[in-house]
Amino acid sequence: MDAIYAILQILLNVVWWIIIIQAILSWLVAFNVINTHNDFIRQLLYALDRVTEPLYRPIRRILPDFGGLDFSPIVVLILLYILQNVLLPKIFLGSLY
Repeated sequence: MDAIYAILQILLNVVWWIIIIQAILSWLVAFNVINTHNDFIRQLLYALDRVTEPLYRPIRRILPDFGGLDFSPIVVLILLYILQNVLLPKIFLGSLY
C-alpha cells in the first residue's frame, strides 16, 4: 500500500507542476512575451493544453463567466491539494493515526 500511495503522490505532483507551467505559459503568451510562431513553443502549448483541458472542462461548466479570467486552474490546484493532503493520507495512512 505504501508503494501505491507514493506513486499517487508523485503523479499528483506531476499534474500540479503541469498546471503551474501551463498557467505561466498562457500568461506569457497573453502578454506577448513568448512568440507562438516558434514550432517548439506551439507544440509545447498544444501538449500542455491537451493534458490540462480534461481537468478544466468540468470546472468551466460550473464556474460562471468571468470575462477574460479563467479560474479553473486555481480550482483544480485547490482540489489537487485537498486530494493530496487530506484524502489520500486518510485513505492510505488512516490506520496509522
